[in-house]
Amino acid sequence: MTESIKHLSPVWTHLTEIQPERAEGIYLYDSAGNRYMDFTSGIGVTNTGHCHPRIVKAIQDQCESLIFGQMNIVIPPVSVRLVERLNEITPGSIDSFFLSNSGAEAVEASIKLARHATGKRGVIVFQGSFHGRTAQTMAMTTSKYIYRYDYQPLPSGIYVAPFPSSYYYGWEDEETTEFSIKQLENLLHGQVDPGEVAAVIIEPVLGEGGYVPAPVRFLKELRKITSEYEILLIVDEVQSGFGRTGKMFAFEHAGIEPDIIVMAKGLGSGMPISGIGASQELMAGWKPGSHGGTYGGGSAVAAAAALATIEVILEEGLLKNSTDRGVQLLRLLQDLQGQHSVLGDVRGMGLMVATEFTSGGKPDRDTAKSIQRACLDRNLLLLTCGTYENVIRWIPPLITTEEQIIAAVSIFKEALTEIAS
Repeated sequence: MTESIKHLSPVWTHLTEIQPERAEGIYLYDSAGNRYMDFTSGIGVTNTGHCHPRIVKAIQDQCESLIFGQMNIVIPPVSVRLVERLNEITPGSIDSFFLSNSGAEAVEASIKLARHATGKRGVIVFQGSFHGRTAQTMAMTTSKYIYRYDYQPLPSGIYVAPFPSSYYYGWEDEETTEFSIKQLENLLHGQVDPGEVAAVIIEPVLGEGGYVPAPVRFLKELRKITSEYEILLIVDEVQSGFGRTGKMFAFEHAGIEPDIIVMAKGLGSGMPISGIGASQELMAGWKPGSHGGTYGGGSAVAAAAALATIEVILEEGLLKNSTDRGVQLLRLLQDLQGQHSVLGDVRGMGLMVATEFTSGGKPDRDTAKSIQRACLDRNLLLLTCGTYENVIRWIPPLITTEEQIIAAVSIFKEALTEIAS
């Protein structure tokens, strides 16, 4: 650790010790003028790119009129406009919203709502999930043990079902779906009675668990099962939402409607804001005063940034660009996969793409980390993920151009050739 950051808690891990002085678009710049291509988007936060002019202007304008209005005392008009806009971009059954600050807070809110509204306590999660770092959300997180390490005991009432990861099992999507549905049904007969389960929560695309999209048929079957047993279906769109997969929300690819949507990260373009959406009927089951927070919904600046973010995504064609650039990125990476056996799988939706490294049929963390470092040496920032940290994930801003994708993959190719040849 350098002298300049010695007062930062060591609990933070650091991909780099770069201290950017400014940022624009997909680039970060340090004080020496070095430019870094940011294909992390702050872990899926800066979907509109760094310092998008419309977001900056919205923040500046809001700061001049109202910075904060505590939601239990007053109601910031911009927060009202934001939930009205969220109502327009979510399914018709979702028409009531609670705002908070972080993804973990929003997940926690979704569970508290589900338990109050149903009177039940059990929650089913999926293997490989990441839902946050609070005590409740740690109990729901299974992607890596480090997120739960030495914090036991954690809240109870959590049950874990297999996630339909075809590459992990070595099966086609249909076989994986059949297996995963059968195991979920087995859980509901062997581990817990459906009448005790308040909710099933799923990431439509696993985030920290490896950037694994759930097969469309699995999500459709999951919706049927939860409806049959009168269990609420919660979709955690913290990392996959707001255009990341080419649609506003990843669950839209499956044509389903969840009972509760969890959103954060890309909603605020860097400002801390999150939320959940549900029906007014469901929200009516949440006893007033039983949940809240000082800053939730009260930050007029964060709400203004979120409102501008939605408009930028929709008006500047970022959903289409996410789709188009995602197809381009997958094609280029799949070409490299054909040349390097260590690149076991390339998968993704939109600009939420994974390159998984294996050797001898086993996860190859060392190669993934070495290639990540080699890319960093060439000023390309990429992150790893997955239970074994053997997946390099691609999360560029949704404004990324065709030329920038080519440039990033060219750097990745150099690193891959250097490390894996």
